[in-house]
Amino acid sequence: MATTPVHVLITVAFPEPLVTILREISPRLRLTVHPARHPDEIPPELWTQAEVLYTDSVLPKPEQAPRLRWVQIHYAGIDHLLNAPLLQKPEVQITTLSGAAASQVAEHALMMMLALGHHLPEVFNLQHRAEWPGDRWERLAPLELRESTVGIVGYGSVGREIARLLRPFGVTLLATKRDVMHPEDEGYTRPGLGDPTGDLFTRLYPIQALASMLRGCDFVVICLPLTPATRGIINTEALAAMKRTAYLIDVSRGGVVDSAALLQALQERRIAGAALDVFPEEPLPAESPFWKLPNVIITPHIAGVSRHYMQRAVELFAENLRRYLSGGVLLNRYQGQRGY
Repeated sequence: MATTPVHVLITVAFPEPLVTILREISPRLRLTVHPARHPDEIPPELWTQAEVLYTDSVLPKPEQAPRLRWVQIHYAGIDHLLNAPLLQKPEVQITTLSGAAASQVAEHALMMMLALGHHLPEVFNLQHRAEWPGDRWERLAPLELRESTVGIVGYGSVGREIARLLRPFGVTLLATKRDVMHPEDEGYTRPGLGDPTGDLFTRLYPIQALASMLRGCDFVVICLPLTPATRGIINTEALAAMKRTAYLIDVSRGGVVDSAALLQALQERRIAGAALDVFPEEPLPAESPFWKLPNVIITPHIAGVSRHYMQRAVELFAENLRRYLSGGVLLNRYQGQRGY
């Protein structure tokens, strides 16, 4: 049995009770919590001895951390870190927090489907004007979620949890996945959540058949990671395939949706509306025309925000620490050829 100490450097400000949970995993662990926003804020000796790094975005140069073998990122999306030299070292494993935030992002997406389908942007405008419209039955008749068709673009942890939440609504659930021959989830899933075995969708499409899937959808939810292959994938052609009565919900990453194409589609009412949590430029500039579109709900990249995020992050990190100490396969490993 291995007894060699494993030095773990954490640059995120975990509360002490959560750090205690990690320390109790094994006496081999030597945990150091040193919150930082820049690599230079970490003493050189901590970089030198670190074998495991838990961080949001603070990465050393490869020569600063010669013993480093594993980096656990504090977020699910790591597109902002892909050019870091450390990610190019084959001996360093990179893992993400994919799955830890799935439940709150899925709730956000469900809320937005209901809000758009029931015309809440227009309802709030009527309330602001103290107006009770005489044609409200026709004007505000909803596109009900029940028995509608929902398309999930990207059947990862978030998409699978959306699928689970949608089951009581009796929807026809369509989804795209990079590898349709393996519908099961290979990443981290919190107990009781998601669709680990890939049983909840009505039909699964390869991403190459995206337009075919979009044609039948009443609601389309974007859950893809941002990679060279997915950047701008929701473009003019994809939007043209959607119904004029359909709604788009984007909880992915800024850049997956072609903003210019989406803006034009919304302005010309070629789709009914959208709920947007992410943008290529954040914060969204005050002069952006998206702010004034009456058929759009904008949220400031908060779909993944939760009071329980730190707890859930530690749950995943703890599981990966146990796997690391036993020589097991880590969950949510970054694979360079896929870009996530």
